[in-house]
Amino acid sequence: MTVKRSVVLGTGSYLPERRLSNRDLAKMVDTSDEWIVQRTGIHARHIAAEGEMTSHLALAAARNALDAAGVSADSIDMIILATATPDNTFPATAVTVQAELGLTTGFAFDVHAVCSGFVYAMTTADAYLRGGLAKRALVIGAETFSRILDWNDRTTCVLFGDGAGAVVLEAVEAEGTNADRGILSSHLRSDGRHKEKLFVDGGPSSTQTVGHLRMQGREVFRHAVSMITDVVEDAFAATGTSAEDLDWFVPHQANRRIIDASAKKLGIAPEKLVITLEEQGNTSAASIPLALDQAVRDGRIQPGHLVMLEAMGGGFTWGASILRW
Repeated sequence: MTVKRSVVLGTGSYLPERRLSNRDLAKMVDTSDEWIVQRTGIHARHIAAEGEMTSHLALAAARNALDAAGVSADSIDMIILATATPDNTFPATAVTVQAELGLTTGFAFDVHAVCSGFVYAMTTADAYLRGGLAKRALVIGAETFSRILDWNDRTTCVLFGDGAGAVVLEAVEAEGTNADRGILSSHLRSDGRHKEKLFVDGGPSSTQTVGHLRMQGREVFRHAVSMITDVVEDAFAATGTSAEDLDWFVPHQANRRIIDASAKKLGIAPEKLVITLEEQGNTSAASIPLALDQAVRDGRIQPGHLVMLEAMGGGFTWGASILRW
């Protein structure tokens, strides 16, 4: 008896041209390169140009993923875009990407789970593909977080950057074992009681403004490691695998100390970590696909490798997916 698996055909990414280093930031706000690096591991981030919107970043990443997959845009029948910084309140930014790709069939929508957005989007796409609602999907994480930062708040503005990443997924028949290529298991969680620890203080219904990101950094750190290990351990249990079986651990790129502490608690060797935050900062829903694309293009991730994705974001939301490349 066979099952359907959602297999990654290709990856793509895009970073805005402008690079904002820690030393550049120190000219704007009371901080220093040493302070930022010691607490976060971040050295620089990329900032979208004036007039460059989330859809522009998403479209560039999507086209790169399609090229890498060797498939045409008109073969895509589902687009899911994870973002907390859409072009407009509505329509979904995914619909804008759909139009720019010249597609008039299939369906497109956004997923909003902040930094966990890409894991949520991949899990959603996997369910739709396995359920037969689509055959080939474009899953994107794209953010322009620079537009919702308070550039006078040194505790948050140093953390985030802009960017986009994308993958092309296709439903294929498989044997139903851990040797199958594709997504093997996904696990999602949320707990709205923690909203005040990481949120944006604006919105159409509340203030009729965009608002700015607000975060209780110590509280986020305190919850992050336990929440991350919770879902990763569930993914291991569901697939009968362990940290030793993993080839690569691709975490959300929030903070190097969170990543290192989580990996240590899970028993994942440091050499299995894919880290990109040094030059990209926290790009929210874009961080995992950006890291995936980098590790694929530099040859680290190879066909047959076992890869774990994990993220935690505002809400709180958190989740993990384990897949065979």
